[in-house]
Amino acid sequence: MRPPARFSALLIGLLACITLVVHVRLGLARRPELTLIEELWRTGRYFTILTVAILAAHFTWIGLRGRLHAAAAGAVTLWIAIVGGVYHALLWRPLEGARLIVDHSMHTALPLLAALWWLTFAPKAALRPAHALWWLAWPGLYVVYVLARGAVDGRHPYFFVDPPRIGWPMVGLWIGALAAIFTLAGLALVALGRRLSRT
Repeated sequence: MRPPARFSALLIGLLACITLVVHVRLGLARRPELTLIEELWRTGRYFTILTVAILAAHFTWIGLRGRLHAAAAGAVTLWIAIVGGVYHALLWRPLEGARLIVDHSMHTALPLLAALWWLTFAPKAALRPAHALWWLAWPGLYVVYVLARGAVDGRHPYFFVDPPRIGWPMVGLWIGALAAIFTLAGLALVALGRRLSRT
């Protein structure tokens, strides 16, 4: 990839890494009784945190190696866009200070930067509708992980994957709805990418 694409990818990866580090430090400051490992385990239950970590690795890899597959670029763009959309639609909460900055970095700045990078630099011609189904793998794996983890420790990070709170039928409906959103958004991303690749 050309230097502007690599350099901008590296900056996005750096922002994601800094955001994660500050997030963990803020968590430790609020819970001084926890060790670093315990805080990482606690915060590792959130889709947002894990997806930002994937984004950080993805863009850092691009910046350092200059290699990228169209499907990988589309996947990360889709996942972080859904993170931002779901947060602003369902999970927004009033915060202040450093927590507000970190929150908006994860849920606003990084989704927008990832989308802009994808639009400007990512390869798109190889995208196919089947990729939208493959892109369900990460959110699907996360749902299995978070439900299994919640069954063990009794803690669920989001209300829509909290069976004791809303019941299994509602959890199933939410999972189905989110799967549909991921699929439709993925198909839209594929269509947009293929159209842009022809211009």
